[in-house]
Amino acid sequence: MPLAHILDLPPGIATFFVALFALAVSHALGDFALQGDFLALAKNPHADSDKFFGQNGKPCCLWVQALTAHSLIHAGGVWLVTGSVALGAVELVLHWLIDFAKNEGCTSFTADQLLHYLCKTAYATILATGAFPNLVNWSP
Repeated sequence: MPLAHILDLPPGIATFFVALFALAVSHALGDFALQGDFLALAKNPHADSDKFFGQNGKPCCLWVQALTAHSLIHAGGVWLVTGSVALGAVELVLHWLIDFAKNEGCTSFTADQLLHYLCKTAYATILATGAFPNLVNWSP
């Protein structure tokens, strides 16, 4: 039985809520379950991540690599949930910029999370409304 019928919602609204829920789960996994101590520290250029490297010292530009890897985890989640490589790529860039702003002290943890969930809300809206069909349906 279609979800829209069970919830007694129009299909677009049901799509929005299901997509938003799936994107929120993906975000929680990426920001908490899949982000260990190493990634949480290494993605911040101002954090002391030397303890992970001992006498050899940390690699040059470690924070760029770590922040990009963290953002790729989120991009993969968006791609898996939405089926859109393009939305995954948008997430990669936006997640990177939002976390960079937090690392630089431009936003708080709460603002950071709010911005991430606003992005997820935008993706769910795009899916539910059929806006930007070339963005959502693009494939290589």
